Amino acid sequence: MADAGAARTSAAGAGGAEGGAHAGGYDPMAAKMGMWLFLFTEVLLFGALFIVYGVYLHGFTWQFRQGSARLSIPVGAVNTAILLTSSLTMALAIAALRRARQVRALRLLFATVGCAGAFLAIKAFEWAGKFTHGVYPGAGFLLEQTKGEIIFFGLYFTMTGLHALHVLVGIPLILWGASRARTGAVNPERCVFLENAGLYWHLVDLVWIYLFPLFYLIS
Repeated sequence: MADAGAARTSAAGAGGAEGGAHAGGYDPMAAKMGMWLFLFTEVLLFGALFIVYGVYLHGFTWQFRQGSARLSIPVGAVNTAILLTSSLTMALAIAALRRARQVRALRLLFATVGCAGAFLAIKAFEWAGKFTHGVYPGAGFLLEQTKGEIIFFGLYFTMTGLHALHVLVGIPLILWGASRARTGAVNPERCVFLENAGLYWHLVDLVWIYLFPLFYLIS
């Protein structure tokens, strides 16, 4: 009888703990599904832009190559290397957190944010150079160029600008994950928030891997 009572008490405690977890709003499966649905909409967004790019590239191949020649391949390559490094540090940060290595995880998260900041700084420098030389939508100098070049730079600023916005959004997202990891709210048993942030960041990096050759390497 005593054993049966203890078993009932243990089962009730386990049920209460599970209910408490759901009551606290922690549902990793739902969170992951929600993130994958969000990423699917992002793929649709950038996928549509890539299709538009492909259509115009087919119609203005030579003009697109002329526009691409105005971009700096070394600058684009450096930014590509930076984002690939940030994907590595993000993945290592999640792996470190799963192993309960909090300090290492935080350092890697801050390194990821540093890479993101460096990417945006280089992109801002690159854009500033284009604005200085009048190579931006609506500028008199660009309007004097061929129709294909005008479309090329319209797509360039639209697509790289939208990508930069996603990088900008990712910085506070990762910092918030680092803050929660520091307080213990994100830990080896409850790390879905950081995993979702990692998925988002990897998508941002993947988009740039396509943008780099499409804009910088077709010349």
